[in-house]
Amino acid sequence: MIGPEIAFANPEFFWLLLGLPLAVLWYFLRKKKQGASLRVPSLKGFGKPGLLSRLQPLPFVLRLLALAAVITAMARPQTQDISTRTKTTKGIDIVMAIDVSSSMLARDLRPNRLSALKEVAAEFIRKRPNDRIGLVAYAGESYTKTPITSDKSIVLNALREITYGQLNDGTAIGMGLATSVNRLKESTAISKVIILLTDGVNNAGFIEPQTAADLALEYGIKTYTIGLGTNGNALSPIGYNPDGSFRYGMRQVEIDEDLLTAIASATGGQYFRATDNEKLEAIYDEINKLEKTEVEEFKYYRYEEKFRGWVLLAGGLLLLEWALRFTLFRSFI
Repeated sequence: MIGPEIAFANPEFFWLLLGLPLAVLWYFLRKKKQGASLRVPSLKGFGKPGLLSRLQPLPFVLRLLALAAVITAMARPQTQDISTRTKTTKGIDIVMAIDVSSSMLARDLRPNRLSALKEVAAEFIRKRPNDRIGLVAYAGESYTKTPITSDKSIVLNALREITYGQLNDGTAIGMGLATSVNRLKESTAISKVIILLTDGVNNAGFIEPQTAADLALEYGIKTYTIGLGTNGNALSPIGYNPDGSFRYGMRQVEIDEDLLTAIASATGGQYFRATDNEKLEAIYDEINKLEKTEVEEFKYYRYEEKFRGWVLLAGGLLLLEWALRFTLFRSFI
């Protein structure tokens, strides 16, 4: 490639340029053989060489330049105009099930678990332009915040609106997973995925998590589970102040990792543990890599040939060389 726009269709012809130095060598050896030598005691009687004598190699130089132009034309220089069209050949439908229980306000992640999750989840959504995404919120019960849609602005706005207090408190993992399955069971996508996040143990709801996992398996829905919370104790809501705000204190972080691992394993997914903001972000990046959307790309090339100018240049140089050889340099032939 020469420059950002010009390419050569037959660049192998440039190997012929290696013959030009050999032509120069042949020219000077030939001139040396044609010259005659004369020994004289002094050069006082001879004048300095004239301008034409000094320019005697000019016709040969013009012929070499013409030959180089012909070789360049044979390499077929051309400009490329590339247009690209993409077509999604494997779409993925994703439902993100988000725990919104009071424990999600714990401050072991910055500024708290729920806010950190929403920030990372929003970035994950932006990185999936070719997929449909839906949101499910759950605590002591669950509901669909937004059904699966390809309109990312709707999903991002719905994600921003998710807060604590919209549902009865508790952690109904089975309900959150079952509602997510219900959103995906009619999907015709080749790949269906649930990303379920919780920071506790199942303590509410009337659907057992294992039953919901069996439903996910029946409908071919892969489930990635994320346990959110540091190891040890975390500053968490432990009661209410007189003004209705939460009173915070240190509380042991309890996550049913065995349950989350079993759900992920049964459905072909994976379990992850996020103990801080950076780990949570890395987990969503890992899921983003694991669930790739296949995109078929079509490129259309429009070529414009540029060899004609080089042919005309070669013709002009040969014409000039011929004119000089049979006019100004006629005496040197």
